[in-house]
Amino acid sequence: MVSDASGWYARLDRSCENRIEQLDSWLDAWEESIRHNIPIAATMPSDWPTLPAGLLSNPSAVLDHMLARYDAEIDGRSPRGAYATPARFADAMLSDELGARGAGETAQMPTNISLAALPPGFRAFAAQMNEANSQQDDDELDEAVVAGEKTASGIPLPFADPAVGAGLFPERVLKVHSERIDGMSDSDRKEDTIRLLSNMQLLDISEVAVRCTRRRLLLVLAKSELVDLDGEGDEARIGRAVAEQLLEISVQHGDALRGIWPWDEAPRLLICNPPWLRIKDRFRGHPEGSRLRKELSRELRSITEDDGRLRFSTLLGNVNLYRLFLERSMQLVREGGRVRMIVPDSLLREKSSIPLRKLIVERNDWDSAWSFPESQRVFPGVSQGVLVIGITVGGETSELTSWGPLESSDILPSSGLDPKSPKMVLDRGAWAVWTDTNWAVPRMPRAEHERRSVLSAISQLADLPRLSEEHNWLNPSGDPIRVRVGEIDQTTWSSDIRAWNPRSRGTPFIRGIHFNLENGKVSIRHPGYNPQIPKDSLERAQALWKGPIEPRGVSRIACQAIVNAQQNRRLRWVVVPPDCVLGNSVNFLELPEAVLDSLAEQYGTLDDGLLWLAEHLNSDTLDLWSRAWAANNNVNNYEIENLPFPPPANLATIRLQN
Repeated sequence: MVSDASGWYARLDRSCENRIEQLDSWLDAWEESIRHNIPIAATMPSDWPTLPAGLLSNPSAVLDHMLARYDAEIDGRSPRGAYATPARFADAMLSDELGARGAGETAQMPTNISLAALPPGFRAFAAQMNEANSQQDDDELDEAVVAGEKTASGIPLPFADPAVGAGLFPERVLKVHSERIDGMSDSDRKEDTIRLLSNMQLLDISEVAVRCTRRRLLLVLAKSELVDLDGEGDEARIGRAVAEQLLEISVQHGDALRGIWPWDEAPRLLICNPPWLRIKDRFRGHPEGSRLRKELSRELRSITEDDGRLRFSTLLGNVNLYRLFLERSMQLVREGGRVRMIVPDSLLREKSSIPLRKLIVERNDWDSAWSFPESQRVFPGVSQGVLVIGITVGGETSELTSWGPLESSDILPSSGLDPKSPKMVLDRGAWAVWTDTNWAVPRMPRAEHERRSVLSAISQLADLPRLSEEHNWLNPSGDPIRVRVGEIDQTTWSSDIRAWNPRSRGTPFIRGIHFNLENGKVSIRHPGYNPQIPKDSLERAQALWKGPIEPRGVSRIACQAIVNAQQNRRLRWVVVPPDCVLGNSVNFLELPEAVLDSLAEQYGTLDDGLLWLAEHLNSDTLDLWSRAWAANNNVNNYEIENLPFPPPANLATIRLQN
């Protein structure tokens, strides 16, 4: 089905190259299909390709994908990599948030019963129940509804989305709303729908997206018989002109990051999937892209509020827009209001997100995290891990329920998550010790016995000194241990890197593939040291260095820098000989002279001391730790420098416990 859909979009591009025209034509066809109650395939332009069966009943998903392709092209990205949030994912988030909160719990049922859903013999009885419920509602009128804090259907007001795109989240909110008001009187249904539309705050930086959202919501309301597309409305339906006026106010064009929020009342619920885009990747297709990127970065870093505060206090490193949307959302939502947002899973562990995590934990109540690893591909075409966070604005976090690693099958559109999904509750006290208050969330395995092993490793190592700390047991001097990247950039020096053959003369070139793990032991498998390696083996390719950079002349401890997720270790430490050079896919430890002298004195020779240290670093407990706190598959230098470094006595104890 997915390949059929992809092929259809490619064929559509050949029939209609203009992506805005594609969007307008699709919305026109959708409106005609609703007006005449016929399949959308019958109302599409005649020169468009035949619509696949998988898209026939899902015009919303087609609109989302069309707009995603348009946005990608505008940014200079490939439309092939564009994706849209699946509706079932949005439904699960809303069910969890709008029901009795907490994943897997049952959402509140509508007060009334839909007569159309029942056999004729039960309708009279159901009508009596509805009448009784309606009378009870009149007698106990919800004060929150009267105050405008929520709809009678239970939607907190105002509802906001600062990067609304084509309008997926407000559409799914309208779907929940229409289901919950089914059974109310016609006038109450209409009144509550107006209440909801009047209190939506939907913003997007794209005028095309704003136009698509307004039209989409109008059509969704018409499909639910809440809007009259061709008239002035009646007791049950809002007239088209009135609905369009309401949507004109509720869906606006603007920049949530740099501009002023165009509504006066602060939202009570904000749900969003913001752009996952680094500033350096913006405007790639624009002739003035470089200048625009610099101006955007400069402006975002200098925006201030009326009181002089910087709007964004958590900017660090190569800024990704999703982080700014998350910080901005916590500013916009009133205290006690809710933020639910889809962001990359790397937020949980990457160093550049530490200021943002501190803000979330120390000044807000972060209560839930749904973590889907890269392998799940919950968004078609996206290889990153996906995270859904739930935050109550204001206060502070006492404990976080972290769900994961989750699978696509754990998503339940009707209730949120399967309650049997793996989860872990992070109590603030222990969590602070584990992370030295940087509030990272460990990556956990799914199997229960493996989870226990990881938690045991974290508990044993969390309060020990770090590898790069000064004055630790190995490094009593004031010079810290540093992690460096191999001296040879394989791209820059590609012409000086050659295959190894029996007659080769030159310097052994060590890269990641030369790290060999066998029977739990890590070693270097390179033809310069093992002539028995077969001639056609990958270890012989790109194994000879003929360039001007000389070997260091001393043995070093090196670490494989990128570990395939399918391999059974994340970090592989080994002692490399003094006569080789290292590629930039390998990291090594730069040890102070005092440490080298100490190792040589204690173990007889420097090489023996380094071999002992490499074995120390290859412990199973340290490997479990490194897996738990890895931001992604890349082994970042800061991750290695922050490895706990147990002294020999602790190491012996840990091994006995394992």
